[in-house]
Amino acid sequence: MHMPLEDTLGLNLLAANQHQAEHNHEHFQAWNVLCLNLMSSPGAGKTALLERSLPALAANHKMAVLEGDMTTQLDAERLEAVGIPVVPITTGRACHLDAAMVSGGLTLLKQRLDPTQLDLLLVENVGNLVCPAEFDVGEHHKVALLSVTEGDDKPLKYPLMFRQADVVLITKVDLLPHLQVELAAIRRNILSINPNATVIEVSALSGEGLDVWHQWVRQALADRTAVSSAAARAADQSPALATA
Repeated sequence: MHMPLEDTLGLNLLAANQHQAEHNHEHFQAWNVLCLNLMSSPGAGKTALLERSLPALAANHKMAVLEGDMTTQLDAERLEAVGIPVVPITTGRACHLDAAMVSGGLTLLKQRLDPTQLDLLLVENVGNLVCPAEFDVGEHHKVALLSVTEGDDKPLKYPLMFRQADVVLITKVDLLPHLQVELAAIRRNILSINPNATVIEVSALSGEGLDVWHQWVRQALADRTAVSSAAARAADQSPALATA
Protein backbone atom coordinates (compact mmCIF):
# COMPACT_ATOMS: atom_id res chain seq x y z
CA MET A 1 0.00 0.00 0.00
CA HIS A 2 1.46 3.35 -1.05
CA MET A 3 0.94 6.70 0.59
CA PRO A 4 -0.68 9.38 -1.59
CA LEU A 5 1.87 11.66 -3.23
CA GLU A 6 0.51 14.66 -1.34
CA ASP A 7 1.07 12.92 2.00
CA THR A 8 4.62 11.95 1.06
CA LEU A 9 5.44 15.51 0.03
CA GLY A 10 3.93 16.80 3.27
CA LEU A 11 6.05 14.47 5.37
CA ASN A 12 9.19 15.45 3.45
CA LEU A 13 8.43 19.15 3.95
CA LEU A 14 7.82 18.71 7.67
CA ALA A 15 10.99 16.62 8.07
CA ALA A 16 13.07 19.25 6.28
CA ASN A 17 11.45 21.96 8.39
CA GLN A 18 12.19 20.07 11.60
CA HIS A 19 15.84 19.74 10.63
CA GLN A 20 16.10 23.51 10.09
CA ALA A 21 14.15 24.18 13.29
CA GLU A 22 16.68 22.15 15.26
CA HIS A 23 19.45 24.18 13.64
CA ASN A 24 17.71 27.42 14.65
CA HIS A 25 17.31 26.09 18.18
CA GLU A 26 21.04 25.39 18.37
CA HIS A 27 21.66 29.06 17.55
CA PHE A 28 19.28 30.19 20.28
CA GLN A 29 21.03 27.91 22.74
CA ALA A 30 24.48 29.17 21.74
CA TRP A 31 23.32 32.79 22.01
CA ASN A 32 21.51 32.10 25.29
CA VAL A 33 18.38 33.71 23.83
CA LEU A 34 14.86 32.68 24.80
CA CYS A 35 12.64 32.40 21.71
CA LEU A 36 8.84 32.63 21.91
CA ASN A 37 6.60 31.86 18.93
CA LEU A 38 3.33 33.85 19.05
CA MET A 39 0.48 32.29 17.05
CA SER A 40 -3.19 33.13 16.57
CA SER A 41 -5.90 33.82 14.02
CA PRO A 42 -5.81 37.19 12.23
CA GLY A 43 -6.92 40.02 14.49
CA ALA A 44 -6.57 38.18 17.79
CA GLY A 45 -4.25 40.92 19.02
CA LYS A 46 -0.64 39.70 18.70
CA THR A 47 0.74 43.06 17.56
CA ALA A 48 -1.35 45.04 20.06
CA LEU A 49 -0.08 42.76 22.84
CA LEU A 50 3.52 43.32 21.80
CA GLU A 51 3.01 47.08 21.61
CA ARG A 52 2.08 47.00 25.31
CA SER A 53 4.48 44.26 26.42
CA LEU A 54 7.72 45.26 24.71
CA PRO A 55 8.19 48.57 26.57
CA ALA A 56 7.40 46.93 29.93
CA LEU A 57 9.84 44.05 29.36
CA ALA A 58 12.53 46.23 27.77
CA ALA A 59 13.18 47.92 31.10
CA ASN A 60 15.19 44.88 32.21
CA HIS A 61 15.72 42.77 29.10
CA LYS A 62 17.15 43.22 25.62
CA MET A 63 14.91 41.87 22.90
CA ALA A 64 14.08 41.81 19.21
CA VAL A 65 11.15 40.71 17.06
CA LEU A 66 10.83 38.70 13.87
CA GLU A 67 7.55 39.90 12.36
CA GLY A 68 5.77 37.61 9.89
CA ASP A 69 3.10 38.87 7.49
CA MET A 70 1.90 37.69 4.10
CA THR A 71 2.20 40.97 2.20
CA THR A 72 2.74 44.20 4.14
CA GLN A 73 5.14 45.49 6.77
CA LEU A 74 2.43 47.39 8.65
CA ASP A 75 2.79 45.40 11.87
CA ALA A 76 6.59 45.63 11.73
CA GLU A 77 6.30 49.41 11.42
CA ARG A 78 4.00 49.52 14.47
CA LEU A 79 6.54 47.60 16.55
CA GLU A 80 9.52 49.59 15.25
CA ALA A 81 7.76 52.67 16.63
CA VAL A 82 8.06 51.12 20.10
CA GLY A 83 11.84 51.28 19.78
CA ILE A 84 12.59 47.54 19.58
CA PRO A 85 14.63 46.04 16.70
CA VAL A 86 12.23 44.37 14.27
CA VAL A 87 12.98 42.24 11.21
CA PRO A 88 9.96 41.89 8.87
CA ILE A 89 9.49 38.57 7.08
CA THR A 90 7.07 38.72 4.16
CA THR A 91 5.80 35.24 3.31
CA GLY A 92 3.91 35.98 0.09
CA ARG A 93 1.25 33.29 -0.29
CA ALA A 94 2.48 31.19 2.65
CA CYS A 95 0.06 31.23 5.59
CA HIS A 96 2.76 30.65 8.22
CA LEU A 97 6.40 31.14 9.08
CA ASP A 98 8.59 28.08 8.71
CA ALA A 99 12.04 27.37 10.10
CA ALA A 100 13.83 28.40 6.89
CA MET A 101 12.06 31.79 6.85
CA VAL A 102 13.05 32.35 10.49
CA SER A 103 16.63 31.36 9.64
CA GLY A 104 16.63 34.04 6.95
CA GLY A 105 15.25 36.51 9.47
CA LEU A 106 18.04 35.63 11.87
CA THR A 107 20.61 36.35 9.16
CA LEU A 108 19.12 39.81 8.69
CA LEU A 109 18.94 40.33 12.44
CA LYS A 110 22.65 39.54 12.81
CA GLN A 111 23.40 42.34 10.34
CA ARG A 112 21.83 44.80 12.78
CA LEU A 113 22.99 43.55 16.18
CA ASP A 114 24.92 40.92 18.10
CA PRO A 115 22.35 38.24 19.02
CA THR A 116 24.41 37.18 22.04
CA GLN A 117 23.44 40.52 23.59
CA LEU A 118 19.73 39.63 23.44
CA ASP A 119 17.71 38.02 26.21
CA LEU A 120 14.48 37.46 24.30
CA LEU A 121 13.47 36.92 20.67
CA LEU A 122 9.77 37.12 19.86
CA VAL A 123 8.50 35.59 16.63
CA GLU A 124 5.11 36.99 15.61
CA ASN A 125 3.74 34.38 13.26
CA VAL A 126 1.31 34.91 10.39
CA GLY A 127 -2.32 35.10 11.51
CA ASN A 128 -3.74 31.61 11.00
CA LEU A 129 -5.17 29.03 13.42
CA VAL A 130 -3.95 26.00 11.46
CA CYS A 131 -0.66 26.20 9.56
CA PRO A 132 1.67 27.91 12.11
CA ALA A 133 1.11 25.06 14.56
CA GLU A 134 2.40 22.55 11.99
CA PHE A 135 5.81 24.20 11.56
CA ASP A 136 8.27 24.49 14.42
CA VAL A 137 10.74 27.34 14.03
CA GLY A 138 13.16 26.32 16.79
CA GLU A 139 11.36 28.20 19.57
CA HIS A 140 11.54 27.35 23.24
CA HIS A 141 7.84 28.00 23.85
CA LYS A 142 4.70 28.37 21.76
CA VAL A 143 2.27 31.12 22.81
CA ALA A 144 -1.27 30.95 21.43
CA LEU A 145 -3.69 33.88 21.50
CA LEU A 146 -7.46 33.50 21.34
CA SER A 147 -9.69 36.57 21.42
CA VAL A 148 -13.06 36.46 23.15
CA THR A 149 -14.63 37.71 19.90
CA GLU A 150 -13.82 34.35 18.29
CA GLY A 151 -16.19 32.46 20.59
CA ASP A 152 -15.54 29.52 22.86
CA ASP A 153 -15.44 26.72 20.27
CA LYS A 154 -12.15 27.49 18.51
CA PRO A 155 -9.95 25.29 20.76
CA LEU A 156 -12.23 22.36 19.89
CA LYS A 157 -12.33 23.12 16.16
CA TYR A 158 -8.61 23.90 15.81
CA PRO A 159 -7.03 21.77 18.55
CA LEU A 160 -3.44 21.43 17.33
CA MET A 161 -2.39 24.98 18.10
CA PHE A 162 -3.87 24.89 21.59
CA ARG A 163 -2.55 21.40 22.27
CA GLN A 164 1.00 22.52 21.50
CA ALA A 165 0.88 25.87 23.32
CA ASP A 166 2.73 26.30 26.59
CA VAL A 167 0.64 29.37 27.38
CA VAL A 168 -2.69 30.54 25.96
CA LEU A 169 -3.64 34.19 26.22
CA ILE A 170 -7.37 34.91 26.09
CA THR A 171 -7.32 38.41 24.62
CA LYS A 172 -9.70 41.37 24.39
CA VAL A 173 -11.42 40.49 27.67
CA ASP A 174 -12.49 44.15 27.94
CA LEU A 175 -15.10 43.30 25.28
CA LEU A 176 -16.79 40.56 27.32
CA PRO A 177 -19.68 42.79 28.52
CA HIS A 178 -20.67 43.27 24.88
CA LEU A 179 -20.54 39.60 23.83
CA GLN A 180 -22.66 36.53 24.36
CA VAL A 181 -19.71 34.35 25.32
CA GLU A 182 -18.63 32.91 28.65
CA LEU A 183 -15.02 33.27 29.71
CA ALA A 184 -15.32 30.09 31.79
CA ALA A 185 -16.36 28.13 28.68
CA ILE A 186 -13.35 29.39 26.70
CA ARG A 187 -11.00 28.43 29.53
CA ARG A 188 -12.69 25.05 29.97
CA ASN A 189 -12.37 24.20 26.27
CA ILE A 190 -8.70 25.22 26.19
CA LEU A 191 -7.89 23.03 29.18
CA SER A 192 -9.88 20.12 27.75
CA ILE A 193 -7.45 20.15 24.82
CA ASN A 194 -4.34 20.93 26.86
CA PRO A 195 -4.64 20.46 30.64
CA ASN A 196 -1.03 21.60 31.11
CA ALA A 197 -1.44 24.98 29.40
CA THR A 198 -1.06 28.17 31.39
CA VAL A 199 -4.15 30.25 30.58
CA ILE A 200 -3.99 34.02 31.11
CA GLU A 201 -6.79 36.50 30.46
CA VAL A 202 -5.54 39.81 29.07
CA SER A 203 -6.57 43.06 27.47
CA ALA A 204 -4.03 45.12 25.56
CA LEU A 205 -6.48 48.04 25.73
CA SER A 206 -7.20 48.14 29.46
CA GLY A 207 -4.00 46.44 30.60
CA GLU A 208 -5.88 43.72 32.46
CA GLY A 209 -3.77 40.61 32.97
CA LEU A 210 -0.62 42.03 31.36
CA ASP A 211 1.32 41.89 34.63
CA VAL A 212 0.56 38.16 34.87
CA TRP A 213 1.67 37.64 31.27
CA HIS A 214 4.86 39.63 31.80
CA GLN A 215 5.63 37.61 34.92
CA TRP A 216 5.26 34.41 32.88
CA VAL A 217 7.80 35.75 30.37
CA ARG A 218 10.20 36.80 33.13
CA GLN A 219 9.93 33.37 34.73
CA ALA A 220 10.63 31.70 31.37
CA LEU A 221 13.71 33.92 31.02
CA ALA A 222 14.85 33.02 34.54
CA ASP A 223 14.34 29.32 33.85
CA ARG A 224 16.30 29.60 30.61
CA THR A 225 19.17 31.33 32.43
CA ALA A 226 19.19 28.66 35.12
CA VAL A 227 19.35 25.87 32.54
CA SER A 228 22.20 27.61 30.69
CA SER A 229 24.15 28.12 33.93
CA ALA A 230 23.70 24.47 34.90
CA ALA A 231 24.89 23.35 31.45
CA ALA A 232 27.94 25.63 31.68
CA ARG A 233 28.86 24.22 35.11
CA ALA A 234 28.49 20.67 33.82
CA ALA A 235 30.75 21.48 30.86
CA ASP A 236 33.39 22.99 33.16
CA GLN A 237 33.35 19.93 35.39
CA SER A 238 33.47 17.31 32.63
CA PRO A 239 37.23 17.59 31.91
CA ALA A 240 37.99 17.16 35.60
CA LEU A 241 35.75 14.10 35.76
CA ALA A 242 37.42 12.62 32.70
CA THR A 243 40.90 12.91 34.25
CA ALA A 244 39.90 11.86 37.78
